[in-house]
Amino acid sequence: MLTGVLGARVWARVGVLTSLAYCLHQRRVALAEMRGAAGGHPVDRGLLELKMVQVVFRHGARSPLKPLPQEEQVEWNPRLLEVPPQTQFDYTVTSLSGGPKPDSPFDSQDRETTLKGGVFSGQLTNVGMQQMFALGERLRKNYVEDIPFLSPVFNPPEVFVRSTNIFRNLESTRCLLAGLFQRQKEGPIVIHTDEASSEVLYPNYQNCWSLRQRIRGRRQAAALQPGISEDLKAVKEGMGIGSGDGVDFLVLLDNVAAEQVHSLPSCPVLKRFVQTIEQRAVDTALYILQREDRESLQMAIGPILHMLESNLLKAMDPDTPPGKIRKLYLYATHDVTLIPLLVALGIFDHKWPPFAVDLTVELYQHRDSKEWFVRLCYHGEEQVPRGCSEGLCPLDKFLNAMSVYTLSPEKYHTLCSQAQMMELGSGE
Repeated sequence: MLTGVLGARVWARVGVLTSLAYCLHQRRVALAEMRGAAGGHPVDRGLLELKMVQVVFRHGARSPLKPLPQEEQVEWNPRLLEVPPQTQFDYTVTSLSGGPKPDSPFDSQDRETTLKGGVFSGQLTNVGMQQMFALGERLRKNYVEDIPFLSPVFNPPEVFVRSTNIFRNLESTRCLLAGLFQRQKEGPIVIHTDEASSEVLYPNYQNCWSLRQRIRGRRQAAALQPGISEDLKAVKEGMGIGSGDGVDFLVLLDNVAAEQVHSLPSCPVLKRFVQTIEQRAVDTALYILQREDRESLQMAIGPILHMLESNLLKAMDPDTPPGKIRKLYLYATHDVTLIPLLVALGIFDHKWPPFAVDLTVELYQHRDSKEWFVRLCYHGEEQVPRGCSEGLCPLDKFLNAMSVYTLSPEKYHTLCSQAQMMELGSGE
């Protein structure tokens, strides 16, 4: 069961982060007492100053990862890969340390599957590029036009960009930046990425041994659960798909979502069951994740929560050198990242994260009280995160709630290797 009371471990951070968090907590307590004495007036949002924005987003629309085993295949024409001119924007990809771009085993795997028409699996399409450009334009409206926070052109000291090392994500990031800065820049665009073996922008089942052991067999077991099993049988029988072909609701949703967003002619059975397919795909993902298993959630998204938290704490630390803080942090991720992240934040709406969806974390400081606040938006809509009573949440309350799932790199490594070490120690 998830721990409801955080106790003394809430502010268990090391070094500077410990001091920052403790001071933040003490300040919050004092300010809460002042507000209580004054009648508990709500915060005047007009007195808030935006200090930092972090955006975690899913890539744009793509071709399916795995085609359905049917005689009549949907045709994926290479014209779908044509790049819209307004999304063109030059960029460079480096490792996190600034070295050469690492190899991408996922891109190599995608190229092994050619869909009918000639498109590889998992390729970003012009529809997806336009979606990401539109997301960039929405961010421009929010943080350049409505609030003069970011420079109207890309300014390297203001923006940090990180993506998983998968081509559709790198290209999605390019399109977002083109929309956000209208293809104008004052310096080179660098997208940072990591080796697949150590990536933490998605649940890394290959690198995290303990997580892999916990979820082993859950996907197959999910297809046998009451409700899921009956619905899956009905859909597959209607489509003429056999029972032993490895098709589950995740594969079905991947295909129908890709076909619909590109206005391609889906199988009539897929169209008829589209709502059932999405709901059962969500049920399957939640069964695999098992939200009551706190450690699985920690290993799935604890490191990315730690990155978001560290950025927040550095921004409110007056001793942080200006060059160490960016106004905008962009993280290009996947649906399998967003689902556990939304669950941990307590804002999952039980709908599959669509292509080009964004989760935005805004940091504000009150001009008079100097108190810090966090505001979360998902798909452009303000959310009330876990542990908070309203959308504008005091920073310490937000960090307090997230500390249940946040993992530092050291704790992540320990937790991921724990079960393996125990097994090796037992001689099994």
